[in-house]
Amino acid sequence: MLNFFNSLDNVVWGAPLLILLVGTGFYFTVRLGLLQVTRLPKAFRLIFADDKGQGDISSFAALATALAATVGTGNIVGVATAIKSGGPGALFWMWVAAFFGMATKYAEGLLAIKYRTIDDNGEVSGGPMYYIVNGMGKRWKPLATFFAIAGILVAYFGIGTFSQVNSITSSLENSFALSPQIVSIVIAVIVAIVIFGGIQSISKVAEKVVPFMAVVYITATLIVIFVHSEQIVPAFNAIFKGAFTGTSAVGGFTGAVVKEAIQKGIARGVFSNESGLGSAPIAAAAAKTKEPVEQGLISMTGTFIDTIIICTLTGLSIMVTGQWKVAGLEGAPLTQSAFASVFGTPGIHALTFCLVLFAFTTILGWSYYGERCFEFLFGTKYIKLYRIIFVIMVALGGFLKLDLIWVLADIVNGLMALPNLIALLALSPIIISETKDYFVRQKQAADAEELVGLADNLVED
Repeated sequence: MLNFFNSLDNVVWGAPLLILLVGTGFYFTVRLGLLQVTRLPKAFRLIFADDKGQGDISSFAALATALAATVGTGNIVGVATAIKSGGPGALFWMWVAAFFGMATKYAEGLLAIKYRTIDDNGEVSGGPMYYIVNGMGKRWKPLATFFAIAGILVAYFGIGTFSQVNSITSSLENSFALSPQIVSIVIAVIVAIVIFGGIQSISKVAEKVVPFMAVVYITATLIVIFVHSEQIVPAFNAIFKGAFTGTSAVGGFTGAVVKEAIQKGIARGVFSNESGLGSAPIAAAAAKTKEPVEQGLISMTGTFIDTIIICTLTGLSIMVTGQWKVAGLEGAPLTQSAFASVFGTPGIHALTFCLVLFAFTTILGWSYYGERCFEFLFGTKYIKLYRIIFVIMVALGGFLKLDLIWVLADIVNGLMALPNLIALLALSPIIISETKDYFVRQKQAADAEELVGLADNLVED
């Protein structure tokens, strides 16, 4: 059975879905005029702008909540796996996925605000299930239902619970010999305290922990890279060469062809930043803003931070230290080895600390994603039931090692992307028109302000 679902997983996450994911991003990149490049400075300024409009949390808190779910073990383990399997060239294709993914994430954030609603508890609800129904029409509700079911299953059985808890318990067991069972129960208690406070509680934790953990991890990787600064240029040469020519066998490394580099790079990039999967717009919908375009711009910075910055630093750390060539090192131990080469044992402990924070915040982010999907299907009456089951699943994470469930979650995670991408392409005329209208209004406002300034100067003269 496990072999069957592994085969199914390879089909779901095969070339067609990856091409659709990157292709959707390419389409929006062209139609929106390289918005992820030309409007990136404005996007970063908007993160810290004053909140305007209705919503549950600030735009910064919404971004932090989305990053809490996306910045996770994939940034440490996923990048290491991609480079080990696909060679240095995989990092280049990770950048490609992220570049086009920024345009996709922009579109998701825009639609999240435009089609969000208010639930019976007075809280904002949004995401693909709502822009499918409210944007495409009621007859498309089965597609929205399909997405919501997939979202709940991923939150309960995959990214939201077991895999993250397993990452925390295994790393703490290896580093400090702590019992996985006790650790998982402690995590469950902390998670319960946070998630029963709703999105406000989750976002308050996220907006404090996410920047902290990002700064700690980025600082550590930069130190590793600069200690081996003489290897930075060779590392980039290997990345670009490996992206188009493949990587020859070196030492214990089995070697990689271009196809493997492309597949691993794009797949791990998508896994890491979740552009196109439809998860991040659920958090984006709660932002206090009245401009869909502005939240779209803020949302796309999440992909930039997650992949272009954090994943790149992980990859370079592994490459400049030469640890990717060592036989037998894969996943987290590979990244730990890179840190240990500079910091020694404290480096391993530091990475363990980062892994724990990354995984814990991912649990919080996905608890909210699953909750909004649950609310879409069953209303607000049973939200407490959802939260109780979620906490139980977290507690079970240290007791179970169910490979089949993780593979199933992987499959359902891929299936989340299908209805979301259909909706993005179907609603693309609205995304494009909203974008053009916003920037026309912005230009008109700037021109009017300039005229007022000129008039004031004339009066003074």
